[in-house]
Amino acid sequence: MTLNTILLQDTASAQQGGGYSFIIMMVLIFVVMYFFMIRPQQKRQKELNKFRSSLENGTKVITAGGIYGTVKEVNDESVLIEVDNGVKLRVAKSMVMRDPSDMIQK
Repeated sequence: MTLNTILLQDTASAQQGGGYSFIIMMVLIFVVMYFFMIRPQQKRQKELNKFRSSLENGTKVITAGGIYGTVKEVNDESVLIEVDNGVKLRVAKSMVMRDPSDMIQK
């Protein structure tokens, strides 16, 4: 065997191993992204949907626009909130974001 054939065999075997390490690295990156980005977002969305489905009269809420109010009426698609004495707004249920007491605890 000449020196050229030995070097060519070494580079060919190194390239094959490089392919497997690339695949393993890509899988590890996806796993890290899933546990640090996708899974927490799914958990927050599930909690938000649970909060929206449990809305009832008297619940204090904050809308997506930053309006604080108290729920007076709940429909399938909308919520009537009272923002001041006699001032009521009807907003889409999907725009109700959270309970103001959650902000105090965190």
